[in-house]
Amino acid sequence: MESAGTRELLSFYADAGVDDPVWDDAADRFEETRIEAEKRNERRAQAQAARNNSSQRPAPAQRAASAPATAAVPDDAQAARAREIARGAETLDALREQLNAFDGCNLKTTAKNTVFADGNPQADIMFVGEAPGRDEDIQGLPFVGRSGQLLDRMLAAIGLNRTSAYISNVIPWRPPGNRDPSPLETEICRPFIERHIELVAPKVLVTLGNPSTKLLLNTQTGIMRMRGNWAVHKTPSGLDIPTMPTLHPAYLLRNPAHKKLAWRDFLAIWARLNESAS
Repeated sequence: MESAGTRELLSFYADAGVDDPVWDDAADRFEETRIEAEKRNERRAQAQAARNNSSQRPAPAQRAASAPATAAVPDDAQAARAREIARGAETLDALREQLNAFDGCNLKTTAKNTVFADGNPQADIMFVGEAPGRDEDIQGLPFVGRSGQLLDRMLAAIGLNRTSAYISNVIPWRPPGNRDPSPLETEICRPFIERHIELVAPKVLVTLGNPSTKLLLNTQTGIMRMRGNWAVHKTPSGLDIPTMPTLHPAYLLRNPAHKKLAWRDFLAIWARLNESAS
């Protein structure tokens, strides 16, 4: 029989966001530190390579004779081109093909795969994050790393899984070194995710984290103020989709005490889905 002290301790853990008594795998803090160090070294190496390339840039006559660069320079013209291409996609398969063929974003040149989506496109609910990470880039699927495993557990808590939900990202290509996408790179990718949402037409949209929330809800308000409050995403054709902003699973891995906030958001999502089903 539980003692009062045990019940109080369990309540404290629950309030603090500790909802997993035992992890599937032990948290290796040394490994996390090593990975962060590797990312810093990779960014430094890229910056040094860029400096070396600029100092060794050939004369104009030499550049004219050399082969054109394969990486697209992000600019407003590429964003306009992306809008035109995305608007022409009549199905998800057509949108995927157009995204695979699109060469207007330089992120694609360093990514291994185009990460389009996972789950059931006929589902009532769609989740949208920011950009793929290393694991997602390798497998070509969104949310398959540690944050994806947490997202799966969060879905299971309200009776969902990847056969009853649909998952994508604002950015379909992993930024090198997991850096933040630039505003212009994001603007080039915006038409594709907006058309993606429009074609799926979910009954409920969930934005995971700051970048996707700000982009899809056209706001500069931070996620901590937006989360937990229903908003509306308006598609280019004028369709209004109820949207719940919530915390990104990667953030929750770093700040487990805030899992209780995400849990409240998911309860509101569950209630909304049940309302629409009745």
